[in-house]
Amino acid sequence: MRALPLGDDALLVEVSSGEEAQALHAELLRRRAEGTLAVREIVPAARTVLLDGLPDPARLAAELTASEVPPVLPLTQEIVELRVRYDGPDLADVAALWGVSEEAVAGIHADTEFRVAFCGFAPGFGYLTGLPSRYDVPRRATPRTSVPAGSVALAGPYTGVYPRSSPGGWQLIGTTDAVLWDHARVPAALLSPGTRVRFVRVACR
Repeated sequence: MRALPLGDDALLVEVSSGEEAQALHAELLRRRAEGTLAVREIVPAARTVLLDGLPDPARLAAELTASEVPPVLPLTQEIVELRVRYDGPDLADVAALWGVSEEAVAGIHADTEFRVAFCGFAPGFGYLTGLPSRYDVPRRATPRTSVPAGSVALAGPYTGVYPRSSPGGWQLIGTTDAVLWDHARVPAALLSPGTRVRFVRVACR
């Protein structure tokens, strides 16, 4: 691990993989919950974790850089299920990339348990990991100017769901009616880092 100071009370901790970032994030949340870590915000990303509002960032930096990343802990919270119709316009392209049928793409995706690695891009957008690396797919060569809200998409090692209509270059394989972001809901985001997610296949309309 490498801990970089940010201002007077924050650290950016760099690790070597997404799995290590998830494990470190879970461990820091555990410490905060048990009262051994005083911090205002803990924000994971692809290979970093930001800690903001630390009373003594130098001490924590020294502790973290002298230790190893903890193992990924088993997930214990309930699974969020998202009902999805596998009707996306890029489903045939993904099937060709995977070397399987469109039906098989839907089966592989729906049979996978995902975990929200981190959030970003738009409020409510979670970057979900879980598919084996052999199913990584490239982004589209030409991004769409408008992707409908609820689009279930793939890019690289991640699955994501567009919480609102926006431009995007991910491969669209399905659609869900789930509301990913609702400012009137507590919490507003349906998915947060560490959340377990399964996609439940439903018939296309």
